[in-house]
Amino acid sequence: MLSINGLMKKKIIKTTKTPWPTKKAMEQVYNMKLWGDNTTRFYSGDGSHNPKIVTPYIAIIASFFKTFKSPPIVCDLGCGDFNIGKQLLSFSSKYVAIDIVPDLIAYNKSLFKHSNLEFKCLDLAKDDLPTGDCAILRQVLQHLSNTEIQSIISKLYAFKYVIITEHLPHDNFVPNKDIISGQGIRLKKQSGLDLLAPPFNLKIKSEQLLLSVNLDNGKGRIDTTLYTMF
Repeated sequence: MLSINGLMKKKIIKTTKTPWPTKKAMEQVYNMKLWGDNTTRFYSGDGSHNPKIVTPYIAIIASFFKTFKSPPIVCDLGCGDFNIGKQLLSFSSKYVAIDIVPDLIAYNKSLFKHSNLEFKCLDLAKDDLPTGDCAILRQVLQHLSNTEIQSIISKLYAFKYVIITEHLPHDNFVPNKDIISGQGIRLKKQSGLDLLAPPFNLKIKSEQLLLSVNLDNGKGRIDTTLYTMF
């Protein structure tokens, strides 16, 4: 659950060209308040707190979870400050919230204590992931390199449903331009993620656009898509 491009502070993270810079980059994001500064220790930015973005998202995801015969097991892959996840807990039988930043996970554990909630500190690209009925990746993949995304995609087939939210340009764009993992996204390259296109070629049974939120001042749109997996 990461900040939308253009609404973050204009600071630059220096990352090395190592294969996995993500953990260090995300630690810097929170330590330097690059996605905004408020009274909390960790803040995942406007994209996780702006009612225009958050309210319809919670409504549509809760509505989907209510279609299950029994509440689903949900894996939130990139839970951030948990402002989104805490509003979905009551619609799941078990909610596993995962992030790459150890101090963030420790902080979340100290604040949120529920019988159906579990926090884990994992690198989505490198570590084994828990299993469940539905995986949520909310404005997470947009910050990652194509190499890392490819590694994560191979693990998504363990879920029946995958819900992915991405910040995209308003108009047509060239998909999947590569970036170095960090605070930035592909929007500045007039690109965005399309997991069904090369080099990812995600194999699915079906897809459904659940929600599209247009942002102000030509800053693109945020699309939430439900994928039914093979």
